[in-house]
Amino acid sequence: MSEGLPTLNAATEGMIHITIPVGMLHCNCSIIGDPLTREALVIDPGDEVHRILDLLGRHKLTVKAIVSTHAHIDHVGGLSKLHQYTGAPVLMHRDDLPLYQAMDMQASFLGVHPPDLAEIDQLLKDGDSLRWGSFEAQVIHTPGHTPGSVSLYLPHDAGKVTAAPAPKSSFIFKNEAGEEVSLDDLVRKASGLENYVPPEPAEEQEKAAPHAPHLFSGDTLFAGSIGRTDLWGGSLAQIMDSLRTKLMGLPDETVVYPGHGPVTTIGQERHLNPFLQP
Repeated sequence: MSEGLPTLNAATEGMIHITIPVGMLHCNCSIIGDPLTREALVIDPGDEVHRILDLLGRHKLTVKAIVSTHAHIDHVGGLSKLHQYTGAPVLMHRDDLPLYQAMDMQASFLGVHPPDLAEIDQLLKDGDSLRWGSFEAQVIHTPGHTPGSVSLYLPHDAGKVTAAPAPKSSFIFKNEAGEEVSLDDLVRKASGLENYVPPEPAEEQEKAAPHAPHLFSGDTLFAGSIGRTDLWGGSLAQIMDSLRTKLMGLPDETVVYPGHGPVTTIGQERHLNPFLQP
């Protein structure tokens, strides 16, 4: 764990949530665990599976499912290995299967060795619910970056059976005046915060869940940007439709965990993201 980040008492703080950037493109891999049942969901294990397994073991978590937000190589490179070690089913949207099966092409594009492929155990579709422990996430099909891109949405009461009041967030941001702003402040001021300068993502981040909805947006929405659409199957029209008709319909206080880079909120992006302005 990175120095300076507090060790959380997972048994009392309601959610185990760890995000680490993995691989050459620093894909954000997220682990979401229930501190009572020790069941976990792993999102986008793009590489460095040994690190992911170490964290799972450290927190005594059993993986119930492995979810890919989309089938780009930097997000799926560790799928096969993690499945082999955990036996957990692999979930992906049907529309990204051709892209996943074209891993040789993707690897050649980056000049790397192609990873082993895993069998896809469950095909996701819009509106599906994923349950583990006391948590539930809704699958939102958000095509545009890839045809089968999905986002996972945990509403504000996700995990309400085990969740306890969370302490002040350990995430600290600085504005242009050099003032420190916590994630809690950012959530409360999502519709009006100005001059936000996000930091570089930490090597490893662990925190308790705030009382706000969560969105794991893959490469559809980033802090201050959106996913590229010039790769295989990408579509600018589709990603803008996904953003405007689906993700921008979520509450402003929704905390967004993108597939790369720092955390943000729906309100922050609604008001300041240049791609989402009228």
